[in-house]
Amino acid sequence: MCGIAGALAWGGGVPDLGLVRRMVARLHHRGPDERGIYRDRHVGLGHTRLSIIDLSTGQQPLANEDRTVWTVFNGEIFNYVELREELVAKGHRFRTQSDTEVIVHGYEEWGNAAFERFNGQWAIAVWDAPRRRLVLSRDRVGVRPIYLARTPEYLLFASEAKALYAAPGVTRGLDAAGLDDTFTFWAPPQPRSVLAGIEELEPGKFAVVEAGTRELRQGYSWRPRFDVVERPLARSVEEVEAALEKAVKLRLLRADVPVGAYLSGGLDSSIIAALCRRWKSGVFKTFSLRFADRELDESVFQQAMVDFVKSDHDAVTVTAAEVGAAVPEVVNHAEKPLLRLGPAPMMLLSRRVRAAGFKVVLTGEGADEMFGGYDLFREAKVRRFWARRPESKLRPLLLQRLYPYLARSPAAQQKMALEFFGQGIEAPDAPDFSHQPRWRTARAALTRLYAPDFKAALAGRDPVAEEMARLPADFVRWDPLARAQWLEVRTLLGSYLLSSQGDRMLMASSVEGRFPFLDMDVIELASSLPPTHKLDVLDEKHVLKLVGRQLVPEVILKRPKQPYRAPDAPSLFGPGAPDWVGDVTSEAAVRAAGVFHPHAVARMADKCRKAGGQGMSNSDNMAAVAVVTTQLLHAQVTKNGLEPAVLGPDAVETLVDLQEGT
Repeated sequence: MCGIAGALAWGGGVPDLGLVRRMVARLHHRGPDERGIYRDRHVGLGHTRLSIIDLSTGQQPLANEDRTVWTVFNGEIFNYVELREELVAKGHRFRTQSDTEVIVHGYEEWGNAAFERFNGQWAIAVWDAPRRRLVLSRDRVGVRPIYLARTPEYLLFASEAKALYAAPGVTRGLDAAGLDDTFTFWAPPQPRSVLAGIEELEPGKFAVVEAGTRELRQGYSWRPRFDVVERPLARSVEEVEAALEKAVKLRLLRADVPVGAYLSGGLDSSIIAALCRRWKSGVFKTFSLRFADRELDESVFQQAMVDFVKSDHDAVTVTAAEVGAAVPEVVNHAEKPLLRLGPAPMMLLSRRVRAAGFKVVLTGEGADEMFGGYDLFREAKVRRFWARRPESKLRPLLLQRLYPYLARSPAAQQKMALEFFGQGIEAPDAPDFSHQPRWRTARAALTRLYAPDFKAALAGRDPVAEEMARLPADFVRWDPLARAQWLEVRTLLGSYLLSSQGDRMLMASSVEGRFPFLDMDVIELASSLPPTHKLDVLDEKHVLKLVGRQLVPEVILKRPKQPYRAPDAPSLFGPGAPDWVGDVTSEAAVRAAGVFHPHAVARMADKCRKAGGQGMSNSDNMAAVAVVTTQLLHAQVTKNGLEPAVLGPDAVETLVDLQEGT
């Protein structure tokens, strides 16, 4: 795992070596082991390395035999051994044992079609020197990021936006539409970002630009497919277990450093840990988050799994005060506002992982999206059943089976449940039917706080309508569950869970996360399963539970569903709340940001302080976190361009400078 950055000169002029070095220095946390820079008359490529595979000869930038194709790369190509054998048979000569070298030879052999063959998680930049062509590629679901910015001199790219701010001419401000998207979906779906003038390359896409032009051409290396193949449930169970075991084996064994695993106490991470144990003899290290708040804590289930797989376990217990203290650093790494503070404990956990001497952990992320695990999917099924007889008084009562873990469940009070879940009930075939209550409620909670000028700038804008216009052409032919799954992948998985809560919090401590449930073959298999194998009536992740019968203890299989949550408003307004919250929500700070109305923010903050952040509605809780983190982000962007508190120190640097060449 690493950080990449670069600058392509649009129409002349040698890229500034100092600029590339400054960009890389801002990404030191992503790769503290080594640095490398390549420059010629057209492009500068930078890399900061977290060495995991081929520790001695895997340095980047890396080239092919005749040094005509160069790459910098963030991530892992897990099937590099198989691809290497195929390329060697075609006559390619390798000089390292790294997965990186497969990229340059694969590009030579297959061009942009090479990305379709990679099974992994990646953000790749390839410089095709003879063609003066820069190619950027991102993995299927967006595990690894690429941000882009344009200045009069350069097309800039980097793993994080803070590296782009090292260049003069990059606007330092927030994007109104990106914020509006965030307050609807929890994060702006790519390519939009919340940062003015900065965009993200979409997952599953590649982009091509040639020196001397300003045209960025894009294409797909992967598109979602839900081509269902009917088969007996028993066969699905066998296929899923086999695919997951292969995915775990690749991610566990293809590393030249120790690999551990996260244990949340839920089914997904427990299955991953159990499959790790099949291939890991001796000491097997696991890590968990625990909470001082017993309502949020899952330590009983974590310990049950630790005892079952006999792992060497390490846990960090987090308090609300510790979450609040961490938020400024969390926002700096996330580079987005947050609507929940779940990323903060994840950052604290990654610190513990790194302190234990580990650079790599496997997690259970992606299982809910691929196998229909969210309550939202069950909710949509009940709402669709209700929509067939909207006058029914009995059908909505099924909603009471949802969200038992929430003290203020939207299904707890019948009148509120009818209002919340009844949104859009008259149009069950609408493409956004599954997500309407969630998206409408989130946006309503924030738009009521908008400053008049900010609201006027967004007048007439409908973020949901914009997103629905971007759906895959065959979306309408998919099963309702598949539609809901894709909306979750598109709007939340890559933009928030794998970014703000995943990559950024792991890489804050130079730790790589690996996600077996997002393996290429697992994704394709899950998409082909009959819907009832994923959601059987209201039994979510049905096939995974059957897989888990032989892998995890019964207490894990039978436990009540409890999604990962962290203390939100209590961390910002409860006992021990940080002083900076008052600073960023002051009238002067709110007016300077221009997003929210100062008086509305003052009322909200006063309400939160009086309650100590406790007993708040889901909407108020979400709004409080969103306002505070938006204000923080604005201050960090405008003050120093998200520059880390400590820039990367001088490191061993490999420099290839061909500026005199053609």
